[in-house]
Amino acid sequence: MGGSVVTGEAVRTSGQGTDAGAKDWPRWTPLLAGLLTTCVAISGTTASLSADEVATYSAAVARPLSGLWGLVQQIDGHFLPYYLLIHAWSWLGEAEWWLRLPSALAAGVAAGFLADLGRRLAGPRAGVLAAALFAVLPSVSYHGANARPYAFAAAAAVVSAWALHRVAEAPTGSVGWRQVRWYAASVALLGCTHLFSVLVLPAQFLAALLALPRRTFLTRIVPATAVGCVPLAVLALVGWGERHAISWIQPHGPDVLLKFPKHAAGSDLAGPPLFAIAVVGVVILLRRSVPWGVLVGGWLVLPPVLLLVIDALVTPAYVDRYVFVTAPALALAGGVALASVRLAPVPFALVCVPVVLVVALLGAPAQADYRQRNGHYDDFPGAVGVIRARERSGDAIVYGQSRLRTGFVYYGREGLPEDVLLRGQGPAFEYVERNDLAEALAGHRRVWVVWRGTKQAGLTGKKIPKVAAVRAAGYRLSTAWHSAELPGLTVALFERVRGKG
Repeated sequence: MGGSVVTGEAVRTSGQGTDAGAKDWPRWTPLLAGLLTTCVAISGTTASLSADEVATYSAAVARPLSGLWGLVQQIDGHFLPYYLLIHAWSWLGEAEWWLRLPSALAAGVAAGFLADLGRRLAGPRAGVLAAALFAVLPSVSYHGANARPYAFAAAAAVVSAWALHRVAEAPTGSVGWRQVRWYAASVALLGCTHLFSVLVLPAQFLAALLALPRRTFLTRIVPATAVGCVPLAVLALVGWGERHAISWIQPHGPDVLLKFPKHAAGSDLAGPPLFAIAVVGVVILLRRSVPWGVLVGGWLVLPPVLLLVIDALVTPAYVDRYVFVTAPALALAGGVALASVRLAPVPFALVCVPVVLVVALLGAPAQADYRQRNGHYDDFPGAVGVIRARERSGDAIVYGQSRLRTGFVYYGREGLPEDVLLRGQGPAFEYVERNDLAEALAGHRRVWVVWRGTKQAGLTGKKIPKVAAVRAAGYRLSTAWHSAELPGLTVALFERVRGKG
C-alpha cells in the first residue's frame, strides 16, 4: 500500500527529482511555453462557430443572467461554471476570436504547467519537449480555438497532477492542509470544467497511494479529494437529471479504443506514432518511479477505458472530445521518451527537434482542416452568404431545426429574410414558433428553408417536416446548397407554384 513501492526520499529523488535541472531551467520557460501554445491555438483560423459554440453564445452571451439560469435548469446545467465565465467575458465583446480566447488561454496554461511537470518528473528536456509536442497537436489547436470548456478540462487535469506532485515532494511528515489545499482546489476546478474530465482522478488517486505514506494518504489526500469533488457531485446530479442532452450519442464497442490515439491527438496521421512513443515514455517513468509512471500511464489510458465502461453500463457517452483531457499525458509521456534518447556523437537537439517537427508535419493536414471556414463542421457564414447572394425583397426564411436560428442570426444579423415563424426564445436552445406555417407564408412568393443535414435527408420531408409543410403550402424547390462536411448545413430556396396561394 502507501509507501510500499517507492516512497519518501525515494520518490523525491527518483528519476530527475523535484528540482532536477533547476539551475538550467529559466523561470520564464513555462510562461513562454504557454504563450506559444496560446498563439498557435488561436492563430490562422477562419472556422465558423460550430453548433456547440453557438450553444455557448446562446446560453452565455445572448441571454441575461436570469435567462442563463432558466436555461441551465433545463439543459447543460453542468456547464454553468463555464457559461458564467463566458457571460462575464462577453461584456467586452462577442466576436468569434474573443469568445474562443479563454480556451486558447486555457491551452496555454496547460502547456505551461505541463512543461514544469515534465521537468519535475524527468528533467528540463522532458518538460520542454512535452510542451512542444502539446503545442503542435491538432487537437490542441481545435479545442484551443473552440468556445467550449474542453481546453479548461485539459488545463485542470495538468494543474491537478502538478499540485499532487508538489504534495508528494514535501518532506516526510510535513504534509499539512496548507500543502494539499491547492490540490483540493485543482480537483474542484477539474470537476467544474466537464463531468468526464474527472476520469483522470483514478490515476492520481493510485499514484498518491503509491507515492505517499499511508497516514498522509488517508488523512490528507483522501479528504482533499473529497472536498474537491463537492462541486463535481453537485454538477453530476444536475447532469444526470439532464442526461437527455446526450441522448443523441450512439453506443460504442471496444473497437472505438483503436481510434483513441487519433482522438487524443486530433490527427489519424500523428496520433498513432506519438502514442507509440508515449508508451515508451510511460515504461521509462515506471522504471524510474512507479507512482509517477502510474500517474502518467493511467492519465493516458484510463479516461477512454472508463468512458467506454460508462458507455456500456450506464448510458452511451463515448465522444472523441470527451477524451481530450488525455492529450497532455500523451505529450508528457512522449516528451519523457524523447528526452531519454542519448546518442553521444549526436547533439540532443538534432535527435529530438526533428521528431517534434515530424509530429507537427504529420498533424499539418488536420491543422489546416481545422482552420478552414468549415473546420468546425458548421459553415454558418457560407450558408448566410448563399442566402444573401440570391435574396430578394419579400423573401421569408424557415428553420428546419429552430435552434439553427441562433447561428444564422449571429452571422446574418439584421440582413436575413423575414423570420415568419418566430414567436420568441424558448427556455432552452429551441425557439417558440408558430404552428400555422401555410398562413405565416401568405404573401411570400419565395421561402428559404435551412436545416442541419444533407440535401437528400431534408428534401424527402421525412427527417425535416417543415420541408414537407412548405411543399404542402404550394412551393416547389428552386435550388439547394450544402456545405462540404456531413451532416453539414443545407440551404434550399422554394418558390410558390403559379396559381397557388
